[in-house]
Amino acid sequence: MAANAVDGDLNTYWEANSGAFPNTLTVKLGANATLTQVVLKLNPSSAWGTRTQNIQVLGREQSASGYTGLVAAADYTFNPATGNSVTIPVTATVADVQLKINSNTGAPGGQVAEFQVFGTPAPNPDLTVTDLSWTPASPVETDAIMLSATVKNQGTAASAATSVAFYLGDTKVGTADVGALAAGASATVSAGIGARDAASYEVTAKVDEAGAVIEQNEGNNSLTGSTRLTVRPVDSSDLVPVLSWTPGNPPAGGTVTFSVALKNQGTVASAGGTHAITVTVLNDTGGTVKTLTGSHSGTIAAGATTSPVSLGTWTAANGRYTVRAVVAADANELPVKRDNNTATRSLFVGRGANMPYDHYEAEDAVTGGGATVVGPNRTIGDLAGEASGRKAVTLNTTGAYVEFTTKASTNTLVTRFSIPDAPGGGGINATLNVYVNGSFHKALNLTSKHMWLYGAEASPGNSPGSGSPRHIYDEANLMLDASFPAGTKIRLQKDAANTTTYAIDFIDTEQVAPAANPDPARYVVPNGFTHQDVQAALDKARMESGWEGVYLPAGTYQTSQKFNVYGKAVKVVGAGPWYTRFYAPTGQENTDIGFSVQSSANGSAFAGFAVFGNYTARIDGPGKVFDLRSVSDLTIDNLWIEHQMVMVWGTNLKNVTITNSRVRDLFADAINFTNDSDGNTVRNVDARSTGDDSFALFNAVDIVQGDNTGNVFENLSATLPWRAAGVAVYGGYDNVFRNIHIADTLTYSGITISSLDFGYPFRGFGTTPTRFENISIIRCGGHFWGAQTFPGIWLFSASKEFRGIRVSDVDIVDPTYHGIMFQTKYTGGQPENPITDTLFTNVTVSGARKSGDAFDAKSGFGIWANEMPEPGQGPAVGSATFTNLTLTGNHTDIRNTTSTFTINRN
Repeated sequence: MAANAVDGDLNTYWEANSGAFPNTLTVKLGANATLTQVVLKLNPSSAWGTRTQNIQVLGREQSASGYTGLVAAADYTFNPATGNSVTIPVTATVADVQLKINSNTGAPGGQVAEFQVFGTPAPNPDLTVTDLSWTPASPVETDAIMLSATVKNQGTAASAATSVAFYLGDTKVGTADVGALAAGASATVSAGIGARDAASYEVTAKVDEAGAVIEQNEGNNSLTGSTRLTVRPVDSSDLVPVLSWTPGNPPAGGTVTFSVALKNQGTVASAGGTHAITVTVLNDTGGTVKTLTGSHSGTIAAGATTSPVSLGTWTAANGRYTVRAVVAADANELPVKRDNNTATRSLFVGRGANMPYDHYEAEDAVTGGGATVVGPNRTIGDLAGEASGRKAVTLNTTGAYVEFTTKASTNTLVTRFSIPDAPGGGGINATLNVYVNGSFHKALNLTSKHMWLYGAEASPGNSPGSGSPRHIYDEANLMLDASFPAGTKIRLQKDAANTTTYAIDFIDTEQVAPAANPDPARYVVPNGFTHQDVQAALDKARMESGWEGVYLPAGTYQTSQKFNVYGKAVKVVGAGPWYTRFYAPTGQENTDIGFSVQSSANGSAFAGFAVFGNYTARIDGPGKVFDLRSVSDLTIDNLWIEHQMVMVWGTNLKNVTITNSRVRDLFADAINFTNDSDGNTVRNVDARSTGDDSFALFNAVDIVQGDNTGNVFENLSATLPWRAAGVAVYGGYDNVFRNIHIADTLTYSGITISSLDFGYPFRGFGTTPTRFENISIIRCGGHFWGAQTFPGIWLFSASKEFRGIRVSDVDIVDPTYHGIMFQTKYTGGQPENPITDTLFTNVTVSGARKSGDAFDAKSGFGIWANEMPEPGQGPAVGSATFTNLTLTGNHTDIRNTTSTFTINRN
């Protein structure tokens, strides 16, 4: 590379492309210099043979646009015996020096290890900022502020007129003109920047920011103040409402109690008397659902916060809400301090993740041009059977389309689709046209390389000859060229240019915008978009003081290995998962990428980016974006993970929080904690099409002794797991799963509750209950492991203790085979452990019908105490108690032909 010719190291060198004579190599001086000679060097090692290069020297005067000849082309011999160096006398005044190399007897391209230019600077200006100040010297937030900068021309020639730009932090806040300056002259210029919020600001002035003046030194045009501009609050009270409600995650029909505390964050006590408070609950269209009023009486001291004031209650209903709290202006509160008298928070009521996108099923949209709605069925490998809601729309003829009308503004599009595999496997590429409001917008690129597995259900592969197909859908995403309002019609249409057949399952739309660097003074920005660039930024944040983390600007980042995070806690923040995106190499498969976080980086945070892998089949071991072991206090927020094995695999985790993320098309679990993982929280995560349990706890002790306990999984969605369950809990105690939506598991139960050890050192369930609360299980169940069928909820007492299970407020709707199944593992004809201390409260099972397939005899049961789940095993053993059980529309409400299991109903 060219930089090797000016790095001061003879061991590195520049070499031109082979056979591309003449070659050029340029050094830019920045401004005119009066030259005396050019020295060119190669490594003097004897390993370099003598060579002759034909070289011409050219130059560009600073006001010119082109190069002129300075020294005619001539042959120059480079001989290691004499230092491998050539000196070329030059007499000229130029700003750039260029070598034109016409031949080289030692290589097919020009070669230079060091390119040295000797001379003296020609007369030119050199502008610099020598002083920064502001008035008032100690402003309050109502004062108009004037920034001033002194500019000096310390060069040897007069400068033309230019300007100074003033910055507070990274934000330009004003400019001021600077007149022409004679050599050695100075001028002070000022710009008014108005009133500023109370805070401490870094002030920077940059002269000639546009580079209009040619200078001897372009690198000294900026000055950052040695002291910060501190804007003090005005002397005023400043009342802020602190809004809260209980319960924090209310179920539909539950009573929500709102309260507001008043904080006076001003410098003066509030007035006495009554401070009125209003709380308003607004729906997602801005309509008022509930208004509550109350007040606090009395003076609130500066810095004090009152006890919460109860405002009243509201009966929650499913939906997205904004809760707004307003405190009336205080008599001692100046107008400038009243903007924060209103506080808002989002409130979501419902089961599942509250994600920022709107979801639209294709079967509910408008179809035309020959498009066909297929389904419903529950057949693996079928376009309907593997679709959300067990229906899809096919576009198999030119002109066929499906059209959606948006409920909110959007500038993005995601679709779940299926296109055929290549005849020999490996996938094909295709496009599908996107129309907006009837006009062609752009083509959506699709590939089937990540879908289409074949053969044995437990370990399918990519070869079509291995057996029947499964895992036949994938997702694609697209940034639209503009933002479109609610009511926009988005159409997916097969045109003549779209050369295959298509099935569309659904789309998602959302309005997005990139997030800015949270603090340019404290977040390192990588120099580029390679793995090395990002790792270097992580290392800088770790090794140099003053850095809090790394900001990843919008862009496509290429990586083929794990990033190493260690040494101290760092924050890795992207511009958002639509903007900051890591990709595994497209020419490879099954590349292990992600983040390796060591315990020395406990307390680190990761947010606002996407990781797109290149996995095409299951490979146990690699492929975990976060493969965490013995770490604590991490936060993982707002990530998008796709085409990987696993999002987070956690061994011995403590107080890790995973929130607000989307997981798509994996070949194993989304999130799995094991080996003494305690106090972790998984909240508001949407997992689609995982290749194993979407959310799991496995109480193994093969690596670390200790139980999984105190973990909270809440507001989660698990849809379309193509292998295993939506939620799976194997042992542990005092863990809770609540506010969850599980739908369309293809082979397994919606929820697995099991004490099976899988051959690992393992502990069963403890006496402190494991709780499952406020959960919907829709169209779940399937068949796996040959002839075994699975229900909406599967309770399997096996290798270790099975106890302390609490299931409440759960609705199981339209299960594939049965609603709830109890099963016990046997060894040598004897049960290993019974089901004990297991209570169900407010559970509904509806629509368990006969399946009509090969497993019809095992279908249609609302609740089933399985009398012989597998060959060589025996009936379920133990008992379970149901309180307020509702069974409707089932072929058989309860099947229990055993004498070993008791179902109690209260």
